[in-house]
Amino acid sequence: MTAEQQRLKVNATRKIPLEQWGPYLSERQWGTVREDFSENGDAWNYVPFHHAHARAYRWGEDGLGGISDFFGNLCFSVSLWNGKDTILKERLFGLGNNEGNHGEDVKELYYYLDNLPSHYYMQFLYKYPIEKFPYEELRDKNRHRSKLEPEYEILDTGIFDDNNYFDVLITYAKVNKKDIGIKIDLINRSTKAAPLTVLPTLWFFNRWQSRGQDKKPVIKAINKDCMVKATHERLGSYYFYYPKTREAYFTENETNTEKLFGKKNASIFVKDAFHDAVIHNKNREALVQKKSGTKFAPVFDYTIPAGGTKTLYLRLSDVIMEAPFTNAFTDIFDQRKQEADEFYQEKLPLSISADLKNIQRQALAGLLWSKQYYYYDIERWLSEPDGIAHVSDQRSKGRNNDWLHLKNQDIILMPDKWEYPWYAAWDLAFQCVPMAMIDPTFAKHQITLIMREWYMKPDGQLPAYEWNFSDVNPPVHAWSALQVYQIEKKNTGKGDIKFLKQVFHKLIINFTWWINRKDPNGNNIFEGGFLGLDNIGVFNRSIQLHSEAKLEQADGTSWMGMYALNLMDMAIEIAMEDDAYEDSATKFFEHFVLIAEALNQLGMWNEEDQFFYDKLGLPDNTTLQLRIQSIVGLTSLFAVSVIDKKVLNKLQDFTKRISWFEQYRIKNKKYWPNEEVADEDIMLISLIPKSKLTALLKRLLSETEFLSEGGIRALSKYHEAHPYTVNIEGTDYSIQYDPGDSTSDFFGGNSNWRGPVWMPINYLIIQSIQKFGEFYDGTLSIEYPTGSGIYMDLKEVAREIANRVISLFELNEKQHRKLHGKENWFYSKPENKDLVLFYEYFHGDKGNGLGASHQSGWTSLIAQLIEDYASET
Repeated sequence: MTAEQQRLKVNATRKIPLEQWGPYLSERQWGTVREDFSENGDAWNYVPFHHAHARAYRWGEDGLGGISDFFGNLCFSVSLWNGKDTILKERLFGLGNNEGNHGEDVKELYYYLDNLPSHYYMQFLYKYPIEKFPYEELRDKNRHRSKLEPEYEILDTGIFDDNNYFDVLITYAKVNKKDIGIKIDLINRSTKAAPLTVLPTLWFFNRWQSRGQDKKPVIKAINKDCMVKATHERLGSYYFYYPKTREAYFTENETNTEKLFGKKNASIFVKDAFHDAVIHNKNREALVQKKSGTKFAPVFDYTIPAGGTKTLYLRLSDVIMEAPFTNAFTDIFDQRKQEADEFYQEKLPLSISADLKNIQRQALAGLLWSKQYYYYDIERWLSEPDGIAHVSDQRSKGRNNDWLHLKNQDIILMPDKWEYPWYAAWDLAFQCVPMAMIDPTFAKHQITLIMREWYMKPDGQLPAYEWNFSDVNPPVHAWSALQVYQIEKKNTGKGDIKFLKQVFHKLIINFTWWINRKDPNGNNIFEGGFLGLDNIGVFNRSIQLHSEAKLEQADGTSWMGMYALNLMDMAIEIAMEDDAYEDSATKFFEHFVLIAEALNQLGMWNEEDQFFYDKLGLPDNTTLQLRIQSIVGLTSLFAVSVIDKKVLNKLQDFTKRISWFEQYRIKNKKYWPNEEVADEDIMLISLIPKSKLTALLKRLLSETEFLSEGGIRALSKYHEAHPYTVNIEGTDYSIQYDPGDSTSDFFGGNSNWRGPVWMPINYLIIQSIQKFGEFYDGTLSIEYPTGSGIYMDLKEVAREIANRVISLFELNEKQHRKLHGKENWFYSKPENKDLVLFYEYFHGDKGNGLGASHQSGWTSLIAQLIEDYASET
């Protein structure tokens, strides 16, 4: 065992498998629903960016490359000043949803370079301009651009031209669980010496003004130079050590009401006091003379020569010590780096290139950095005022008012800690798959957590995301649980049946919610609304049309077919050890048959187009197929299972029931799903028959339709020359192929499913084709690409699509990465060539990254895809 594996083995024995200290600090608390106490639910404007440095938050904290304990009580991050900005750089800047031409967007350059599951070693890189940060230019340029134009990014401003920036490399290395080494390397990449002020900042989350904390925590100077003591009634005491400096500041983490609202402050010691002291020399002496507070920072002023580096060491420990910065301490950074190398050498494939290993490691690092302390009590949020907004009875009827049971205070994986600093149910399911590669215990914990009683609604619904917990995401948690189970079983030789049993019972409750709430006609045709695919429909699928028209969804129905089959597979796996679950396998198989019958026989398949479509039930009792060729019609591929003969031999009641059910339905001329037996050793069960499989693959593998150089598009390129328009009761609705950023306003307009390539969907498609290929084993060949005259086995097709997706991230012959697009000039620099961003989605034609730039949530699936690819080759 490596040192990290030994630590994880200990963590696995805990009830909650978490280290007390980790990267749990959010990168954006402002602009979140949690901080919004407005009457109209305008979260972006209630606490905007320009309030963040002066306003105490109520539900969390944020910072730059920071850490906190797992209750978010004591936080640390780095603040910077280049001598020109009007505010300290203490958090990442970005545009609110109403400021960007494609919604919210971070406008910074930062990278998650490394991390271990135990967080004994972590690295974060931030690039800080030497010249004045272009806040207003970024706001103004994006404000005046239309949705048809690209976003104006920070590299477009020219601020990073001629290497005119600092690299700020923040490294954390734990001595032990409660003793954390901090190393900050300040590298001047320019050709001239440049000033840089650094404030390593320690502060307490403000619970004392609004959360009834009995005793206000305190950070105070003690009779020893270069050390302060932070004391919290729950956390205990910690000591923060820093090198000798000209001065250090204390203040309180409390709102500057005078600056923001014109209301006199109780004292000069407010949250943004450091900004005024450093930049305007305001109250500087008072901050130096103050010897206690809830926010503290030593101040380091440097002039760093051209190409030079200044290194700053700090230490946060629960132990008081005389000599915190010994050689043994500084050596711990090299030791933990070596341990990280050993851990990933053990975990990652040996047979792949150094570049692919780098991609995998940064993907997994980003995934680990996405852990965040998330605090949200809906009942308190709706009933308690914040002392700033007008108190109104309307608040009690505000957003998420039917989720009063939801009381979250956990470390949970975020999709993107800046763009989406809140959990999303189906993102989390995908995130757990690559997490299982390196920390299956935490992956299982996250899947279990989202189904606990303080998340799941009493009726069985899972919370979608804080903007609307009642929205419906695809039911992929059973699939995720199986993936995590199988990855751990493959890597350790033993599957965790107890985990499967635990989640199986909760999943049954959620499955029942779907049946009762999303199948209003009782015919196994499901609704669901947008189902996570924001603008995939010709109209917003989550909003009832002006008439009584009812939408029945091909993807909702297919997802439920997949759900039933996943639960069948889960029950079978458990039943191999506990036969009490055998009849549950039968139940979900039979339910799958009914869903397959509905999908294939109740008007969703178009024989002419050879494709599945949503259908609209109109008030005059006629139906209208919405002939949009999108991934909505391809989700039917996902419901596929292969059952081994030894399973059928052992589960005789299950086998007998399947046989009877098949004979009964065939005898009575009822639909029977695709079930094929190969050499009597394995049985294939799928939502669609072979004829429809080959028809869908013909479209899927066409480069003029779904197949792009970077993977499978979300909407067929066919709609580029053939936009789809439908008239519904006098109103025209249209959709066309948009391979780049969104041109619609659906769900904030910051995500686009009308043409780009999305990692989670590609992962499911590749996995499904691989599973079909394992069954047919060379007996079914498909033309790839369609029209090429080249025929391949389905396993080869899966590998080829995987290669295309991986090519988005890989260095090509020009030493460029497709995902960097027009910014490859910057990433071709020697210091930047190994930096990889993990975008939310990718351009359907060019492959450049779009949307959230640090979606090492589900885009970290690339790590698992490379793992599968390496094994396959």
